[in-house]
Order: sequence, then structure tokens, then C-alpha cells
Amino acid sequence: MDTRDVRVFVETAATGSLAAAARRIGLTSMAASRALASLEQELGVRLIHRSTRASGLTPEGEEFLPYARSLLELSESACNAIAPSTHGATGSLKVTSPHIFGRRVIVPLIQKLLSENPSLKVELILSDKILDLVEAGIDVAIRLGYPKDSRLVARQLSQNPRVLCASPKYLEVHGVPKTGTDLAKHECLRLTHTTHWPFLRGEEPHMIKIGGRFLCSSAEGIREACLEGLGIALLSYWDVVDGISSGALTSVSLTDATPLDLPIWALMPTSRHVPLRVRRFLDCLATSLNAHDPAHEWLGRNGKSSSPGEVETNAHTP
Repeated sequence: MDTRDVRVFVETAATGSLAAAARRIGLTSMAASRALASLEQELGVRLIHRSTRASGLTPEGEEFLPYARSLLELSESACNAIAPSTHGATGSLKVTSPHIFGRRVIVPLIQKLLSENPSLKVELILSDKILDLVEAGIDVAIRLGYPKDSRLVARQLSQNPRVLCASPKYLEVHGVPKTGTDLAKHECLRLTHTTHWPFLRGEEPHMIKIGGRFLCSSAEGIREACLEGLGIALLSYWDVVDGISSGALTSVSLTDATPLDLPIWALMPTSRHVPLRVRRFLDCLATSLNAHDPAHEWLGRNGKSSSPGEVETNAHTP
């Protein structure tokens, strides 16, 4: 089976157009059409419905797609193992992450990643929704919290410190909560469908029930509401570090509970034959998160662990 033919199929599935796939690979439309036809003839099935405007997968194409991606990854891994590229990783890296984390943490790494890997292309999908990695052709997803999809392979990159905070003007008017019970008296800025916040009491996780008149579907909206003085928020360090540094926000410490950190995970469709482009990206991200990171300096000052390790496990296992 010719890997070029397989690549044409995979790119067509990703772009929804044979012509777009041809441009991405660097082939003429005629050459791409012939490559796809050759693959279909070899398999004895039609993989893609063609039209003048778009291309859609047949049921056979849907079934073959994950195997086609695995075949390309295996081919790339074999080439890198035998004759590693002196120019770094190649190909197209497709990453998804939550909006705020992607903008504040991943985007600043892109210039370094591209400069060290001149033949690499990166597509970053910023979304707070849980996307299907296989269906969307995504190489790796960065997620905060504990992943639940057991079909995926998860690698823990770092802890994600959480901060209870409010604007100085809100605290001046409403007072500073001292205990978890005090939160019931405050306007807690909540993500949609959130009724409890996770804390630690000693070494044990503890959920504290919260209320509040403002709910929002995104952490970014919660942060902006917090800056406006609407209430108290529990947000990731990355969301609020600038506000705390400038004095626009004040961190709040409770005497009987501390916010539960939610780990930062990298999720991949498979642990076999992980492409070099994915390994380079994850190494770059893990280094940024764990080495000389201001978040961990902040954690150290607040009496929390500042040296999270890396583990690789099934996604359904915390």
C-alpha cells in the first residue's frame, strides 16, 4: 500500500475536499485523484464520495480512516527511528486546548517550536468543548482536570494550580471569607451547571456547595466578571496571574480548605508510534510547565507541592 495514496485519503478526510488535500500535500488535483483511485482499487471499496464542491467519507471510508492515520504515523516513526531528521519534526501537528490555557501557555511556545523544527506546521484549535480526537484528526489534546475517555492515552504534564480570588472592591464591600462555610454568604461566580467547588481539607478532597446569581459558560467570562467586582471566583492560576500581579484581583485563603489542583493532561489517540512532531511538542510544553515556571514558584510560596511529575496512564485513570 503506497503511503502517498493513504496520505491523500487522510488529508481529504481532514479538509473535506480533494483539491484542498492536493494543495496541502503539494500535488496536482489530477495526481491526488489518481492516488485516491489507486487506493480504492487496491482495497476494493469506495472510500470517499466526490462532488464538485466537497468530499464526504463513505461508511467504508469512516471505518478505514483510523487505520490510515495509524499507518502514516507508523511510517513516520519508522523513518525517524532509522534516519532521524536533522531538521527536526516534520508534517502537520494538530493540537486542541481550552481557550485561556492555549492563549497564555501554548501560543508563547509556538515560535520556539517552529524555529527548532523548520519543516513543521502547527494548527491550534482553541475550544472549551471536548472534541473527538479521532474524528477531527487531532494529534494531541491538552485538558485540565481528570480525563474520562478510556479510549485515549493520557500523559500528565503538570499540576494546574487553582486560586480563589476576587476584586479588592468586592472584598471591601462584602468582606473576606475565612472558611469554606463563609462562601455560602458570597456571590460565587460559577461555570454553567456548577454547584460545588473542589477543595482539600487536610489531605482529603472536599466539595463545598456554592451559590451565586451569575453563571457563565466559559472561564474567561468568569474571570472578567471577577475583575468587574461581581463576586468570588475559583480559577486556574494562568487565568488570574496578571490580575493578581497588578492588584486588580486579590487571592483569598481559607483557614480550613485549599483549592484542589486539577492536573494538566495531554491526551492522544494511541501510545503506539507517537509521531516525532507530537513528542517534540509535549517535551516543549512539559519543560515550560515544570521548569522555572512562575506558577510553581507561587505554589511554593503558598505551601503547596511545586514539583509535579509526569505519568503516562489510561485516560480513565486519574
